[in-house]
Formats: sequence, structure tokens, C-alpha cells
Amino acid sequence: MPSPPVKVTIPTPDHDYLDLDYYDNESKKTVIISHGLEGNSERAYVLGMAKKFFNKGWNVVAWNYRGCNGKVNNTLKFYHSGFTEDLEIVIQYAKSHGVEIIALVGFSLGGNLTLKYLGQNDSVDPAVKCAVTFSVPLELHHGCLEITKPSNFIYAKRFLKSLKSKITAKAKKFTEISTHNLSEIHDLISFDDRYTAPIHGFKDALDYYKSSSSLYILEDIQKPALIVNAKNDPFLPPTCYPVEKIKDHPFVHLETPERGGHVGFCSVHKNEHYWSEDRAYAFVESMI
Repeated sequence: MPSPPVKVTIPTPDHDYLDLDYYDNESKKTVIISHGLEGNSERAYVLGMAKKFFNKGWNVVAWNYRGCNGKVNNTLKFYHSGFTEDLEIVIQYAKSHGVEIIALVGFSLGGNLTLKYLGQNDSVDPAVKCAVTFSVPLELHHGCLEITKPSNFIYAKRFLKSLKSKITAKAKKFTEISTHNLSEIHDLISFDDRYTAPIHGFKDALDYYKSSSSLYILEDIQKPALIVNAKNDPFLPPTCYPVEKIKDHPFVHLETPERGGHVGFCSVHKNEHYWSEDRAYAFVESMI
């Protein structure tokens, strides 16, 4: 691994903050890594990607979404799959170090967030040159339905346990949040319907999913972007493999390897790094 990162806290316009891990290579190139649902900047897949780019001479920013740093954040809002405003703040932080080239890498929820950002043409920073995303739930509602299937019970239970713990902690700080009958919520859709959607200004879970799903803005992306969704990903329904939708897209490329699971992509290389790290770096380097 590279040397330990500099731990950085940056303010947001609404008086909250974001915690980042900054790996400084004194480079003009920076990669920004966005983690998955209930992940953080120290997950193995984030650290592996950081190591790959750092060893190739890039600066690395691995950021934590609001509330994913082990603390209750300062505002009622926390994070969601379409909260691109915070990604823009991180991009501006990276630019403040004088970099000229920024690449984005996103995993799962972070992949959807990355693509959603790229689809907003009027707000994409010119320094952002390309993106690579893995295991992306492009259609959030269908993805949530997939996670609720019995075969994914263990994973759904783990996500819910973590989310419930966070909402309970936030309720102690914000009286607007009620945890009454929280134990009766047994799936992610119900959680999003009761908490994620209304807290972030959506009518309900379905409104949140429709507004935040990157599937519906792929045609608007005008930066090179790679989507890698393994065919054996247990969380992704057919709508997350939009082969026909983007077959003639000039910028968005879809790859569907046979194996890889959800943010897996293990490598057979002796040094135990992930295939996804090699693929991300190769794509980024080919596009800048």
C-alpha cells in the first residue's frame, strides 16, 4: 500500500462536512473513488484501487459519504444514490491541488452516483475526463427488488442493520426523525420510503429511485465511461445490463464479464490484486 493517506475534512455549503483520504503523489492527475452502499474509504476494494493508481503516479482521493465515517453528520441529510452535489464538492477539492486531469471510479451505489453526475452535462467539471464504474445498479427500484429476493437475504439484512443503526443515531440528534416501529421495516424499499426519500426531498421511494437511477440519463453522458457489470452479480436485474440501449453510444461502454459477482472481480495474479484494478487503470489511461 502507499503510505497512509492524509485525513482531510472539507466543509459543505449547508454547514456539513465530508471526510476524505488523500494520497498525495504531487501529480497533475487525480482519481476520485466512490464506495458502495454503507461502505467507506477503507474498504478493501477502495484500498486496492487506490494502491493501483497511486503506484502508477496518480494522486488518489477516497471519500466517505455523509455518515459513512463512523460519525453522525451535521445535517438531516445523509447520502443517497443520486446525491451528486457532494461528489462535485470532492471534485473541487481535488482541483484545488492544481490537478489538470481527474478520473472517477465508482463501485455499486458509487457507480450509479458517478454516472448520474456525468449525465448532468451543465455541471460536469471540464477537468473530469472519464469514469469507470463497477457493479452498478443502474435501475434502483429493480435493484432493490433483486436484493429482497430470498437468495440475497443475508446481504439485505446486513445493509438494513447498518442503515437502521445510523438512523437511530441520527434520531438522537434530529427530532424530525422518528424511529417508531423501526423494527417493522424489513427491506430496503421500506427504509427508503420512510427515511431516504422524504429526508432528501423525494415524494416516496419510487420517486427517489426514478429520479436517481443513472439508467435514464446514460444517453446524456458526454465523457468516456465504462460500466462493468458481471453476469453473475446477485444484486443486478436485467435492466442493469442495457446492451441495446447503449450499443451505439459514443461515450458509454458496457462490459459484462461472466464472473465477478458484486464488487468481486478477483484476480488470478500472484500479487493478489483485483482484475478490476487493472481494467480501471487501463481504461482511464486509454482515455486521457
